[in-house]
Amino acid sequence: MQLPSNPEILTTTVGSYSPMDWLIASPSEQALLDATSAVIHTQKRAGIDLPTDGELYRFDPNHAETNGMIDYFVSRMGGVRTGIGRSDNAAFQAKSETGFRRKPAGVVDNEITEGILDLPAACLRSSSVADGPLKFTLTSPFMLARMVLDLYYDDVAKLTMAIADCLAAQAADLPAACVQIDEANVPGSPEYAPVAQAGINRILDSIQVESAVHLCFGNYGGQTVQSGEWRSLIDFLNGLRADHLVLELAHRPEDDLEALADVGDHVAIGVGVIDVKVNHIETADEVATRIEKAVKTLGPGRVRWVHPDCGFWMLQRSVADRKINALVAGRDRFLGI
Repeated sequence: MQLPSNPEILTTTVGSYSPMDWLIASPSEQALLDATSAVIHTQKRAGIDLPTDGELYRFDPNHAETNGMIDYFVSRMGGVRTGIGRSDNAAFQAKSETGFRRKPAGVVDNEITEGILDLPAACLRSSSVADGPLKFTLTSPFMLARMVLDLYYDDVAKLTMAIADCLAAQAADLPAACVQIDEANVPGSPEYAPVAQAGINRILDSIQVESAVHLCFGNYGGQTVQSGEWRSLIDFLNGLRADHLVLELAHRPEDDLEALADVGDHVAIGVGVIDVKVNHIETADEVATRIEKAVKTLGPGRVRWVHPDCGFWMLQRSVADRKINALVAGRDRFLGI
């Protein structure tokens, strides 16, 4: 599966898509396959160059804080207990960094193993209906480590690397044109940047196709979850061994874009030009203007991708689909195609 080689700026989505009522109401393997096909081909009809599968197989309405992106991985790994008791919750709540989530996704009480996690099978399901290049996403080991109660390693760096090793073993064999690692925790905790970087790089080094890292400041009901700025993460970004970055910028202050001028040209930059925290549908002119500003700020050839700031799972399908159309129309207007 090969990535498109042109135009010079490619469009993609970040990962999640709006939940489908009929899939939630009547889930089955066939319904999931049909829904995944619908998500991918909705993007392709709009002209998205590199679609994602919508992560519908991970969605869990019981975990509204993270739409299941944490719990899908944690619940399938060996060494993690998902039966959470009162004392577990109390211990987790005592951790200052977990203010937006009251319960741990799991309790690590033994060595991390792959358990029943099978990312190649999940990716194969999606690629079987993609009819072309597909991007597959997985959650960063650091973000996963921060959302569990660790009673075994008792060290966030050791736990992060144990999870990274588990994910890296599976990331090497994914039938996709691009594999993306999602991290929405370190932007608000830059003091952990070396830990997060080491874990992400462990996975990046195993990926055999185009590799990407998506970073954002979180999104819950249109609210930014993590405080911070891109300027404090420049060394972190420069140390990632990814082919390209997928960065939230449409919902960020103007000086965040200026800070990214210090990212080295060894990594391509993807710019968020669609704001997923609002229902407003961007016009083609608005998107083109955002791309133009990014190109002028970062320099010729630096902006290789444009995309939404984050996933669409909190938006209605009617809104998400029109934002996808606006993304392509704005890119085309900027390039004059």
